Amino acid sequence: MKLRSIRSQLLIWLISSVLITTLVVGFLTARLTWSGFNNVRDMGLEQIAQTVVRHDEAAPAQPPAPLPSTALADDDLDQFVSQIWDHSGQLVYSSLADVGPPLQRPGHNIVTWEGESWRVYTQAHDRRIVQVAVTTKIRRQHFYSLTPWLLIPLVLLVLVLAVLTSTGVDRVLLPLEQLRSDIARSDPEGLQPIDTSGLPAEVAPLADTLNQLLARIEHMLNHQRRFLADAAHELNTPLAVVKLQAQLVRRSRPGEWEGALDQLDAGIERASRLAFQLLQLARLEPEAQTAQQQTLRLDDLLREAVAGFSARAEQQGCDLGLVSAEPVSLVGDPHALRTLVDNLIGNALTHNPGPVRIDVGLHVDGGAAVLEISDNGTGIAPEDRARVLERFVRLSPGDGKGSGLGLSIVGEIAALHGGRVELADTPGGGLTVRVHLPLFTSRTEPLSP
Repeated sequence: MKLRSIRSQLLIWLISSVLITTLVVGFLTARLTWSGFNNVRDMGLEQIAQTVVRHDEAAPAQPPAPLPSTALADDDLDQFVSQIWDHSGQLVYSSLADVGPPLQRPGHNIVTWEGESWRVYTQAHDRRIVQVAVTTKIRRQHFYSLTPWLLIPLVLLVLVLAVLTSTGVDRVLLPLEQLRSDIARSDPEGLQPIDTSGLPAEVAPLADTLNQLLARIEHMLNHQRRFLADAAHELNTPLAVVKLQAQLVRRSRPGEWEGALDQLDAGIERASRLAFQLLQLARLEPEAQTAQQQTLRLDDLLREAVAGFSARAEQQGCDLGLVSAEPVSLVGDPHALRTLVDNLIGNALTHNPGPVRIDVGLHVDGGAAVLEISDNGTGIAPEDRARVLERFVRLSPGDGKGSGLGLSIVGEIAALHGGRVELADTPGGGLTVRVHLPLFTSRTEPLSP
């Protein structure tokens, strides 16, 4: 697709407007000038007629006096006629050998005589009628001779306006060129904001929007750098353990293979779980979250999640159940919310030694849905509850359980849906996790405690 130049479009519109305006003004000027020119020439005819009248009144027996030099141009004399008529309509005198135009009513008239158009002025006095006439052809010729003096200023005006318009457009678009240069010089590693000082009001919002985009990109890059660094560090340990266990299998006797293989399988499972949770965490970055939001039933999602963990809970001897689930609809990403629930139930099963009771509930409190998962296990000390929502925080690093990502993923999913996570004690001992999610809302500010 061919790109269109703003400068070219502005120049086309502005210069076209100047040309159209000039043509309209030129046309109106020509009409007004022609009207004024005719008025001046008509006044000349009146002066000639009055001169003839005065001469005829003073000396009726003599021919008319010579015409005043200012009344008519010399080139008009061969196409000019003066006549004297009596009141009976008889021609008394004509300056032409021929009769000339017929007698007209008093005042200015236009008459066609011998195939030519004549401008006639007729004036009566007590004794006779004086009529003077000139061809309209000579008038047009004289007017056309003045046309260059009308056109030259208009042409010069158009040229001057075109130059000024082009210069003005270049100066007006200079901030855009400066903005382009600033963006071209930007360091992709630093992504420094664009300087908006001195930008016009129409360009400043564009620069501000670009700065906001650069800030989001910088934020995303920082997340990616931190994620890659954390992932490389965290994956190193389980992979080293897997490698060590593989070496132990190689060195063990045939009777010891079963135990060594079990340890190797557990190590691979931990590494796989860590990689899966890292992938979940990467997908939950705000800039990478592209799943479409939709209205869903959170109570149905809870039932599916509890059913999915029932076999594992039974194998571990845990009592997992959905104790209450009010019908709740909200707007959210069903895959992310299922990940949230799975991580909460999975954490409760993973980090509690021995059989425990895990209750899952859902109710509405004000304008939010409250998802509650409680257990009667070991719980988390109050001073550690804020830390466990951070990435890669493990309260017992040496036990080999978990990756320190489960609750961090829960917190980020809740934040993406405008919610918050609350950790509290379970009456009688254990941990209760409450997730507050606003109803029919997505990607809003987090709910206040």
